[in-house]
Amino acid sequence: MSLSGGVKRVPAQRLGARLSFLRSNAAGYFRLFQRKPRWTVTPRWRCLPRLAVAALLGVVVVVATMIVIDAPAVGLAQRLPEWVIEDFDRLTDFGKSPWFLVPIGTLLVLIATTTSPRLSLMARGVLAAIAVRLGFLFLAIGLPGLFFTIAKRLIGRARPLVDGTVEPFSYHPFGWGVEYASLPSGHAVDAFAAAMAIGALWPRTRPFLWTYAVIIALSRIVLTAHFPSDVIAGALAGVLGVLLVRDWFAARGLGFVLGVDGRIRPLPGPSAARVKSAARQLIAA
Repeated sequence: MSLSGGVKRVPAQRLGARLSFLRSNAAGYFRLFQRKPRWTVTPRWRCLPRLAVAALLGVVVVVATMIVIDAPAVGLAQRLPEWVIEDFDRLTDFGKSPWFLVPIGTLLVLIATTTSPRLSLMARGVLAAIAVRLGFLFLAIGLPGLFFTIAKRLIGRARPLVDGTVEPFSYHPFGWGVEYASLPSGHAVDAFAAAMAIGALWPRTRPFLWTYAVIIALSRIVLTAHFPSDVIAGALAGVLGVLLVRDWFAARGLGFVLGVDGRIRPLPGPSAARVKSAARQLIAA
């Protein structure tokens, strides 16, 4: 009887320990966000003349696209072969942020519930470094998407063919309806934010990720879900959001370093050998 009672208590004790680790590690993680900035250097891209020129160029490109390209692009998309449309229809949903946020969030919870004082100092350091990078990815991809999901409904631009016509300058501000939530493209925001965020940490992935983001953006035009100007604005919005999150992390020395020249560089991550060692300790724990 006592043996069976003990067997029942062990899982409960383990669950309680895991929840305790989760609370403790989450509290420690959020304390990192209370750090004061270590560097006060302004990142190069935010120098006022450079930023003003980039902002003006972005606005000019989006507006010019609205005037010159949007309507013809919708007409061209309607004349594409059916197989092209079907192929892009299969690809387009891979531009949604949950494809990134769910696994990243799951890994963060897993690290928080398994990291314990029983692990070596090295293993805990490796897991902390991984958690910081995962946290950056989660915020850099999630925040721009969340912000512009709200903003696009306040802007109220009509999607192509919403009234059976192609009218690039049809707006219903504050309408909150999905048919008037065209600017910017949410898929483009998410895809370019993911490409920018992952590429910021691991530059060698950039060619693949930027190709992925362009394909997702193109799919929204082919499916006449958005005008070209919507996806351009979405791409710019996603990149801008990641840059702001990266600056915040870099100023506090979290995952990035801000040099005296204003350049931001990713900090070296844990070596493969240390990651394997930490993984073995987690499995054995």
